[in-house]
Amino acid sequence: MKTIKGPAVFLAQFVDSQPPFNSLDGLCKWAAGLGYKGIQIPTWESFLIDLDKAAESQDYCDELKGKINSYGLEITELSTHLQGQLVAVHPAYDIMFDNFAPKELHGKPKERTKWAVETVKKAATASRRLGLKAHATFSGSLLWHTAHPWPQRPPGLVEMGFEELAKRWMPILNHFDKEGVDVCYEIHPGEDLHDGDTFERFLEATGNHKRVNILYDPSHFVLQQLDYIEYIDIYHEFIKSFHVKDSEFNPTGRKGAFGGYNDWGDRAGRYRSLGDGQIDFKTIFSKLTQYGCDVWAVMEWECCIKSPEQGAREGAKFIQDHIIEATQKTFDDFAGADVDTEKLKKILGL
Repeated sequence: MKTIKGPAVFLAQFVDSQPPFNSLDGLCKWAAGLGYKGIQIPTWESFLIDLDKAAESQDYCDELKGKINSYGLEITELSTHLQGQLVAVHPAYDIMFDNFAPKELHGKPKERTKWAVETVKKAATASRRLGLKAHATFSGSLLWHTAHPWPQRPPGLVEMGFEELAKRWMPILNHFDKEGVDVCYEIHPGEDLHDGDTFERFLEATGNHKRVNILYDPSHFVLQQLDYIEYIDIYHEFIKSFHVKDSEFNPTGRKGAFGGYNDWGDRAGRYRSLGDGQIDFKTIFSKLTQYGCDVWAVMEWECCIKSPEQGAREGAKFIQDHIIEATQKTFDDFAGADVDTEKLKKILGL
């Protein structure tokens, strides 16, 4: 068993134009002051990390890591959620997802995909230079618009979709393998990898590539009404990254899983600050510890009610209170004895 590392915080939702949220030093000082021990860095925020430099220069990475360490913090993972999304985009979403790419690539989906692939590869090299073993990202999606099959899906469509998704990711996965870093796909609604079945489809399509792994976030499973505890039992060997995010599902006679196109505050399924939702984190931390999952507990704050400042303050303590110091001994060791072969034979009547 392993003790989960943490608490840590994903910085993406806290970036702002006002201090302390508009600089790396400001965010590090803020996070450390709240009791966090690690930060997950969104690579699309260039003031937090220059991905081009990080992929090219060990000196830059050493300086970046040293600065963060000086605040008593570690880098948990780099994140390419936005760039990973752009590896696979169905044309119906092109206009909306253009916002995730540089302006010169807007309206140019093929060039945008090529840029995304190369950018995620850079994150692999940067991760290796920073001494990281896991990376957080999204899979992108070619099939999500067919999730509820009406009109019915033509035979072979799903298989072809996952073949194409794997084809786009294989060069990236091979580069991550070369760099010795695991790709942790956040299993998330809107992505082609959104539950256990779809993860398995993708894993098979990549030939069971050893760098295909999971960023486990139970909040998305509550909104799907998926058993997030059993998920750990089934997929624990693939869980190499962990987002601690809460959520709730309160269906009514008017709305359920699809949400009726409502804003987050009016949906049946809503993301909540840690401790305000329905997720059984006590069992989650127990399971991950029991299975020896070597992960950081990274708070991802999203809530439709509570402020991010309060969520961040409460989140560090919430995670710390749930981290289990994994035992290195059996509770009944005091009643044990040395191995005595002759005594064992007598007990067995041999």
